[in-house]
Amino acid sequence: MTITKNKVALIHYTLKDDTGEVLDSSEGREPLAFIQGIGNIIPGLEEKLEGKAVGDKIETVIGPEKAYGLRSDDNVHIVPLSSFQADGDEKLEVGMQVRVETNQGVSLADVSKIEGEEVTLDLNHPLAGETLHFNVEVVDVRDATREELDHGHAHGPGGHHHH
Repeated sequence: MTITKNKVALIHYTLKDDTGEVLDSSEGREPLAFIQGIGNIIPGLEEKLEGKAVGDKIETVIGPEKAYGLRSDDNVHIVPLSSFQADGDEKLEVGMQVRVETNQGVSLADVSKIEGEEVTLDLNHPLAGETLHFNVEVVDVRDATREELDHGHAHGPGGHHHH
């Protein structure tokens, strides 16, 4: 069986940046399970895995436009420090991630600067603008269940668990 739309694929992967630093890896964990063709993973990786079968190994380089997009200044906002409620003694610091309400719902933003009463929030994905280097091994391919297709994600080992 090969990886095609609506098939569940299980992959082991290692993701590196341009400098060769490992950003993420499934090594020592369950393989990642996803449904092909519905946007569970970045488009560039979906394209490269289309038609692959169990045992196939690929090395691929994916540019930002097929990964997490380019960095955009539109995703950087300056907000008043007073708009943050202090959680107990936790002080807002550069490098923290905070949840923010956007027109698209709740999003994660990085606190990139705090100057006086102004906080700069960066809603760009941390890997926006990055070229990604993947090593992938396909470990299983199966039909997605009706429930998985209805829910929009794979269930079971390496997939989504409902608690």
